[in-house]
Amino acid sequence: MTLRIAMSVAAAALLAACNPSTETANEADETETTEAETGMTDNQTAERDIVAIDPENDPRIWLEEVEGEQALDWARAQNERTFARLQDDPRFEAFYQQALEIYQSEDRIPYGSYRDGHIYNFWQDAANTHGLWRRATLESYETDSPEWEVILDLDALSEEEGINWVWRGADCLSPENLRCMITLSDGGRDAAHRREFDMQTRSFVEDGFVTPEAKGGVAWVDQDTLLVMLATSPETSTESGYPYIVRRWERGTPLEDAVEVLRGDTSDVGVWAFRTEGTGGAHHMMVSEANTFYDTTWWALPEGRDPVQLPLPAKSSIQSLYDGQLVFTIEEEWSPDGAGETFPQGALLSFGYQNWLDTGEIAVETVFIAGERESIGGVGATASALLVQIDANVVGGLSAFTHGGDGWTREDVETPANMTLGLTGTGPDHDVAFLNAQGFLTPDSLYRVNVAERTTSPLKSTPERFDTEGLVVEQREAQSPDGTMIPYFVVRREDTVMDGTTPTLLYAYGGFQVSITPSYSGVRGRLWLDRGGAYVVANIRGGGEFGPAWHQAGLTMNRQRIYDDLIAVAEDMIDTGLTSPRHLGVYGGSNGGLLTGVMYTQRPDLWNAVVSAVPLLDMLRFDRLLAGASWVGEYGSPSNPDEGAFLQSISPYHNVDANGDYPEIYLFTSTADDRVHPGHARKFAHLLSETGHPYLYYENIEGGHSAAANLPELARRDAMLYVFLTQKLMDETAPEGSAD
Repeated sequence: MTLRIAMSVAAAALLAACNPSTETANEADETETTEAETGMTDNQTAERDIVAIDPENDPRIWLEEVEGEQALDWARAQNERTFARLQDDPRFEAFYQQALEIYQSEDRIPYGSYRDGHIYNFWQDAANTHGLWRRATLESYETDSPEWEVILDLDALSEEEGINWVWRGADCLSPENLRCMITLSDGGRDAAHRREFDMQTRSFVEDGFVTPEAKGGVAWVDQDTLLVMLATSPETSTESGYPYIVRRWERGTPLEDAVEVLRGDTSDVGVWAFRTEGTGGAHHMMVSEANTFYDTTWWALPEGRDPVQLPLPAKSSIQSLYDGQLVFTIEEEWSPDGAGETFPQGALLSFGYQNWLDTGEIAVETVFIAGERESIGGVGATASALLVQIDANVVGGLSAFTHGGDGWTREDVETPANMTLGLTGTGPDHDVAFLNAQGFLTPDSLYRVNVAERTTSPLKSTPERFDTEGLVVEQREAQSPDGTMIPYFVVRREDTVMDGTTPTLLYAYGGFQVSITPSYSGVRGRLWLDRGGAYVVANIRGGGEFGPAWHQAGLTMNRQRIYDDLIAVAEDMIDTGLTSPRHLGVYGGSNGGLLTGVMYTQRPDLWNAVVSAVPLLDMLRFDRLLAGASWVGEYGSPSNPDEGAFLQSISPYHNVDANGDYPEIYLFTSTADDRVHPGHARKFAHLLSETGHPYLYYENIEGGHSAAANLPELARRDAMLYVFLTQKLMDETAPEGSAD
């Protein structure tokens, strides 16, 4: 990778008040609004009895104590109740075994990073629950049976140290230095431990660099120096729980003596130092100071000089360094000097980095400007070209850009058609790259990119996990209330009768500029499509499918647009006869869990099953819980009167009608999730139990934000999910569900 970013702001997301309104929830319901404004019919808005919850005196605040005895006892009791319903279903064991077979299959593609002539891969299977970090030469990797050299056995380490270690990656210097900083998480938390590892002896370095458990990261300066960013205490943490101080740590000195290099502010999301590598071994140290989730101050750390602020707009992202050009994208319209040329939102630009360091002057050049239905995916520098993945209408493509006296020149690289593409393995010292291709019905295939020749060739592929014969994929559009056309994909049987009886699962995310593209899932295919279900992905606003504008259209107080988009897709599916509310379910996780929570409260008439995974649901306290303060740029601030009033209007936790008619909702989360607080799902489930609304709740005691720390737990999570969906959407008589 050209950029070694210890933790990006995007990774922090992924991606979960003070008197927010002068109106109470009930008073707000009595104001005159039209159906188009609310997305609800007259029957849904009439005589609603919203459960009033004061965020300053929340009666369920005890459920926010993550490892509190009372809260965990409650969660365990909920788990037993859910297990009795889902794991005692006679289909559960078969679903679990099928999912586990896929997750642990030996014929998966062993994806990895490429450097110093080797592919580095992290591998889990039935015999290696925690996993193996291993490597193979490129020549061996290209064969059907690579010869793997084990570097670190995480199962042996976990057993030796009595800790449930979860792999979080390795940051390594050049092969001459043979040192890596390995990041390990206890149980899947974002907060992690970092240890120096010797690649020659295959062991951790005695008296080497070791950090305490913390959110943050490290970046190599040289073999004896690290930049460290660690949120080890409230004094070293931002309000979001991330570090705001960068320090320089010299080998052989105590961590507490590390010298401060740059300090942000506690109101920032956080600061992260990273190493940018160019051709010929050149490298530069930089820092991203995330003032908000989307506004960044970028800093250069030139050797022997004070930090220098880079001349980039607040909404921008550094992508790579190629031919001395610092390459970056802008998420807002930008004029470098405020008077000359203006560059459009979504452009890929560059300027000479060393010239700027030496003179303070920049000459901005255009690399690529995305069209209305285009977006920029992965960007990576190689020895002979800058590779850029460009998606057009949610279909992937790849181009090679070179730089010269006349600026940038583009040459397209032939790639598999109509696929979702993922670019990996680029580096400034070689012309090897890898491209993953997949579709809803096409298993993952890995291609080797010969950058010098601008060609791709197939390298490895995953066998088909389910029967695709008779299945089709189509792309449709639904019109949102403001006239915007929202594309969505439908995977169904070719002979589907459009009579509203097809069990259909709708998935969406709608936030943080995350693109949801066609992807292959053997578990989904085996446990849902093979059994007659249809699967739908909605590319609603808030995502990044069509660039920054598509995302920014749904920020803060414009967020109802995102929810209207998904409602429009669901209604279009029903109107065209694909499915009906009796057979329609909606599923989302994290920000998508908030999305489905809103679908539950705003349009309960559309669904017979709602799944809300590791969700945000209390939007009046989200900014006080774990990393929640970092997401104010996405959702708005509960303490701002206008934004707080809007958040109250959409917050699922604050919009449950005590007398409402709701579908059954399945909530699942993780105790060890230190990103989106499990209290969101806990409190919502507890509220439903008190109001008598049907729900199921599952909390994995370990597993982090993915809600699963190992492959068997992933299989169990998925088996329970598809048992629930089968019961609600496929069975002739769906279970009514119950409150606690």
